Amino acid sequence: MATQSTTDATASALAGAAARETYESAEEVLRLYQPVMRALATAAGPSVEVVLHNLDGADVDLGHTIMAIENGHVTGRSVGGPSTSLGLDVMKDRQADHDAFGYRGTTSDGRELRCSSVYFRNAAGDIIASFCINVDLSPIQQARNMLEALLPPTGGAEPGPHEHFGTDLVSVMDAMITAAIAEIGRPVEQMSRDDRIAVLEKLDRRGATQMRKSIESIAKRLGISRVTAYAYLDEARTR
Repeated sequence: MATQSTTDATASALAGAAARETYESAEEVLRLYQPVMRALATAAGPSVEVVLHNLDGADVDLGHTIMAIENGHVTGRSVGGPSTSLGLDVMKDRQADHDAFGYRGTTSDGRELRCSSVYFRNAAGDIIASFCINVDLSPIQQARNMLEALLPPTGGAEPGPHEHFGTDLVSVMDAMITAAIAEIGRPVEQMSRDDRIAVLEKLDRRGATQMRKSIESIAKRLGISRVTAYAYLDEARTR
């Protein structure tokens, strides 16, 4: 599906074209832009509705303005269908600038839309048609909810275990050492004695010191001797 920025950029480009040109009728707008509607809807995907409204004439029936529509299932509308609440504002002043980009819309069943609308004018400067793009955000919101469910909590919940994966125990142990060092928040070269003891304490609490040759690996990563590592471990266990 097209990104929101892509559909907004498309609407902005249409606004530029609409500002430079005038049209004799809404039918002329339809003839020129219906292929664009189909191309945009096909490229953007089924969650993007593209609509062209007929707002031409002194007595516009806002209950039947849709001249063409692609992916009408987004809002449940079809050709001959109604305008929206924005149509009322346009009819109040058809000379004003009503172009809008990236504003919020809501469907009758409560789904959130991201919308952009561009208006076309006749030689007198009156609005005669509108080109609207409506992006259904529910697929994006569902994907976001799924990702949030998979990601670790950012606060408020009890932390669960932190599982390290590797192709062998050496790589698992190395990952555990890397994580413990990262939790200190400074490079090994800048660590104090207490920082290094804290690393040993974390690794001992997580069982890493029970692995074969773990103390040698930890000592090497911390830049200390094996004897010093054992001394730091003993001190960590007495805290």
